[in-house]
Amino acid sequence: MAVLVTGSAGFIGFHLARQLLSEGLQVIGYDNVNDYYDPSLKEARLRLLADFDNFTFFRADLCDSETLETVFKKQSIAKVVHLAAQAGVRYSLTNPFAYQRSNLQGFLNIIEAAKRAEVQNFIYASSSSVYGNNQKLPFSVSDNVDHPISLYAATKKSNELIAHVYAHLYQLPCTGFRFFTVYGPYGRPDMALFIFTKNILEGKPIDVYNFGNMKRDFTYIDDIIGGLRSALDKPFAYEIFNLGNHRSENLMDFIHLIEEYSGHKARINFQPIQPGDVTETYADITDTTAKLGFMPKTNIREGIRLFLDWYFEYYHIK
Repeated sequence: MAVLVTGSAGFIGFHLARQLLSEGLQVIGYDNVNDYYDPSLKEARLRLLADFDNFTFFRADLCDSETLETVFKKQSIAKVVHLAAQAGVRYSLTNPFAYQRSNLQGFLNIIEAAKRAEVQNFIYASSSSVYGNNQKLPFSVSDNVDHPISLYAATKKSNELIAHVYAHLYQLPCTGFRFFTVYGPYGRPDMALFIFTKNILEGKPIDVYNFGNMKRDFTYIDDIIGGLRSALDKPFAYEIFNLGNHRSENLMDFIHLIEEYSGHKARINFQPIQPGDVTETYADITDTTAKLGFMPKTNIREGIRLFLDWYFEYYHIK
């Protein structure tokens, strides 16, 4: 019996698939390898996964329901970890229908297929963006999240509601994870750490929004994978968990650490806050710790060092 990981060419999906493969589990990857960001990085991740004999990959879109159904019929899928999605808050301002297609139609297709296959566990990615401009900190899964401030956040909240329906009507075990600013090796080039590092090393200015008055709960990829891995063997009727570092870091401190480890000074272009952005995120992980034993281990200083070590090696920078 196999684990289906959608978005296996993506950042989190790649790391989870590699972890499961290293444990000897059968993993089926599913990804359309689109060009939202440089596909060569996605292909590099896939090449690492292809080294495992227990990995099977399907290059297909979740909106292609016929291909998806064929995969479920031909493969013995016991569990699903659905990580494929159209990511990015700012991109949703200019390309809204990409989110409707991937995050709504794609989500409905995969959860319907999982229901028909009577899988043992359905795990999916939500986002800390669902908290919107929530003024109560830290963000708790018991907080009201009915006021998203981006279309991306609205689609993720919709996923949680759809999962609740399937859990209620069909007894499909569903666990959602609200990720908090995930970073690390093989990370997404559209996220702050990657953009800042690239521009700082190239001597280019970096745009820093809200004039630097931003705080984020930065969470290292290995900690995220630990949380997902714990949930894979522990199905819940219906649960939502925060996956964060339980610390809110100043964005300027984050930038200073990149400067320190890279040996380069940032040229900062301060900007007003962007539509859809929030000023601070901070995860309450009380439930995640109690029910999954989740305890993040990697602080921001160590995490940035590990990312930069990878970045220098991957891009052959001396």
